[in-house]
Amino acid sequence: MTAGAAADPGARGAAPAPRVFVVGAGLMGAGVAAQCALAGFPVTLEDISDALVERGMARARRALDHALERGEIDPPRRDAALGRLARAVGLDGARSADVVVEAAPEDLPLKRRLFVDLERVAAPGAILASNTSSLPIASIAGDLRDPGRVVGLHFFNPVLQMPLVELIASARTREEVVERAARFATGLGKTVVRSADTPGFVTSRALAVLVNEAARMLEERVAEPADIDTAYRLGFHHPMGPFALVDLVGIDTTVAILDILYEGLHDERYRASPLLRRMVAQGKLGRKTGQGFYAYPARGASPP
Repeated sequence: MTAGAAADPGARGAAPAPRVFVVGAGLMGAGVAAQCALAGFPVTLEDISDALVERGMARARRALDHALERGEIDPPRRDAALGRLARAVGLDGARSADVVVEAAPEDLPLKRRLFVDLERVAAPGAILASNTSSLPIASIAGDLRDPGRVVGLHFFNPVLQMPLVELIASARTREEVVERAARFATGLGKTVVRSADTPGFVTSRALAVLVNEAARMLEERVAEPADIDTAYRLGFHHPMGPFALVDLVGIDTTVAILDILYEGLHDERYRASPLLRRMVAQGKLGRKTGQGFYAYPARGASPP
């Protein structure tokens, strides 16, 4: 089922739509909020300041506008989704949520503190989910009185276009929570795959090797970025090459994931390429800074 085919929450006999609270109004949080609103779920997008929340709301609106431009939704559905989007500064709004999705930066101490705060605020029956792409769920939930309510729901960017969600349960996550989280994700129109609670799960672990090897080939002057990307796209039917992909994800985010994988798995395949580290040091982080392996002089510019 695609994002455009999510179940109609107003259908006769349908269960009440879950109330969703998204923590973090960055690129991923805004995308998750837009997806929830499009699926018919009332959703609140939260961050630590008015400016950050407003920026996230603008991102969510743009995501819905782009879906309209692609012909995936019509104007009434876009407008209805916008009407389900609320904003908040601070975590108090989590009190009324059925599902809380944390989409903060990939920083373990930060996430651990957030989940301690969320456990104090959220209703005892609410699911506490992390959108982490690489950090073990058991570690994120390590300071909680009830770690059994915490699960990983790893969405992909751009959320409205990517049909996959990774579902990760720690050894202490209750099966009832896993099942409810799976129903929530499928209710968004996503396909769910389950992964063990290991660093990087399935997708980040696979992507890290792909990107690291591409960076090493570039360092060795095997080929230029555009040629490597074209080889991956046409040779392996990938929708985009590794350099275009890492520019989209963020080169700093990619290096952080590699560091987590190397620390957790002690495998040289995950030691970040010196080229990737140099680019982070130079502030060349990809699309979000306008320069990565490709230049992005205007919003929405595409790599060669």
